[in-house]
Amino acid sequence: MAKGRPSLGLGAVFHRLIRTHIWGMDIHPSARIEPGALIDRTWPRGIHIGAQTYIDCEAVVLSHDFTRNLNTDTRIGARCVLGARAIVMPGTTIGDDCVVEPGALVNKDMPPRTIARGNPAQIRDREEQPSR
Repeated sequence: MAKGRPSLGLGAVFHRLIRTHIWGMDIHPSARIEPGALIDRTWPRGIHIGAQTYIDCEAVVLSHDFTRNLNTDTRIGARCVLGARAIVMPGTTIGDDCVVEPGALVNKDMPPRTIARGNPAQIRDREEQPSR
């Protein structure tokens, strides 16, 4: 086992193989997706997840919208973190080094090195201090 990198369980490896080889999702081998995360299977070829990205339990990544008859690409950049129960809407692009806080609903593109918080998500730079 490489130092500093946790080993993936058999379930996570199995889910990754199913998502990439059977459903055709574009998921980098170093990305980690919890088995409880909901990655869209209606339009699986529209899912693109970058290197070293982590998607937590019950996070949802969508690439379709039946109400508008829309199948589109949803892109998540490298080194991103999607918190538990975060939702990424179809057609959204999340730049590299972004954080989507737990429960946030991302419905517009996020530039690199930003944080999304709330529903709908408000996007701010990672260097900014939150106003209180």
